[in-house]
Amino acid sequence: MKLLHTSDLHIGKRVNEFSMIEDQEYILNEMLKIADLHKPQGILIAGDIYDKGIPCVEAVNLFDWFLTELHKRKLSVFLVSGNHDSSERLNFGGRILEENQIHIAGSFHGKLEKVILADENGPVNIYLMPFVKPVMVRRYYPETEIETYQEAVEAILASADINDRERNILVAHQFITSGSSEPERSDSEAVSLGGLDNIDASVFEVFDYVALGHIHGPQRIGRETIRYAGSPLKYSFSEARQIKSVTMVEMGAKGEVRYEKIPLTPIRDMREIKGPIAALTDPKIYSKANTLDYIHATLTDEEEVYDAIGKLRSVYPNIMRLDFENSRSIWNTDAKLAAADVDEKSAMELFAEFYESQNNVALPDKQRLIMENLFEEMAGERD
Repeated sequence: MKLLHTSDLHIGKRVNEFSMIEDQEYILNEMLKIADLHKPQGILIAGDIYDKGIPCVEAVNLFDWFLTELHKRKLSVFLVSGNHDSSERLNFGGRILEENQIHIAGSFHGKLEKVILADENGPVNIYLMPFVKPVMVRRYYPETEIETYQEAVEAILASADINDRERNILVAHQFITSGSSEPERSDSEAVSLGGLDNIDASVFEVFDYVALGHIHGPQRIGRETIRYAGSPLKYSFSEARQIKSVTMVEMGAKGEVRYEKIPLTPIRDMREIKGPIAALTDPKIYSKANTLDYIHATLTDEEEVYDAIGKLRSVYPNIMRLDFENSRSIWNTDAKLAAADVDEKSAMELFAEFYESQNNVALPDKQRLIMENLFEEMAGERD
């Protein structure tokens, strides 16, 4: 049995005020082509369907089209909510959709939802766990102490009566760690301060495969069969070097799980470029890549560049961000860092740093002694 695993669609997202709807429609169509080629029996969508709790009309229409295309292909859909979704809105029409093999777990109602598929090796139990917080779970288990995300998920799984002799899959959208190891994050993900939302991967021992969402980079956490599919598109420049993909999972007999990451190629990539403006606007340079990509440019020119953004946009119309990296910007950065702890430094320390920044040499001992005496005299006069 083959199942396609994806997550974090974030339909309707805007990145640096650029709408991603066209990019998302393209990449969802790429997923449909992968489904046509590999013929999975179903698709696991592990949360963050939309980018907002109240998605825009274009986002709703796009996801409606995607579900319709999946249904035309007779694919079973297993979908859970993420922390960006409105669970109640995602549940809308769920009973009708379930009759058409589209299974949606938007809200947690006290137990894991379970759907059973079957092949020549017997049943495959697919459990759907929407994004949960301790407060959402506590009301259903009044006799169990639930203060943390870990305790919440442990309570849910303990009550599920999962048969460990059968093949079991979990679809979930949570922040999963393994011991002291954390997944690699990116700037486009919602982060809980202090890591209070983490759940250890050991709680999923009973599952043959865990289809996770929430982290945008495709990766395993703990064992090989607990996996984040990652987002299908890059949503921040911290993801610029990631290779986006979907994960094709193949369930053999009990204990036999294979997976393959299938790369996704977007209509526009998200890239970082760096150099003097003459090089970045040189046809010999920019013709080697797609100039319609989303661009973060860093200019290294020492002299002022008039209308830098205009010149770059004439070549890269989808430039999203412009930075400068030269001796002046480095000095400004150092000055900001120094200003951050100015209250903790003495007048002498501040003067020595200023002297060094202006002269590129440390304050000589003779001058240091003169200035120390001067600062002491000034402090005495104030007293």
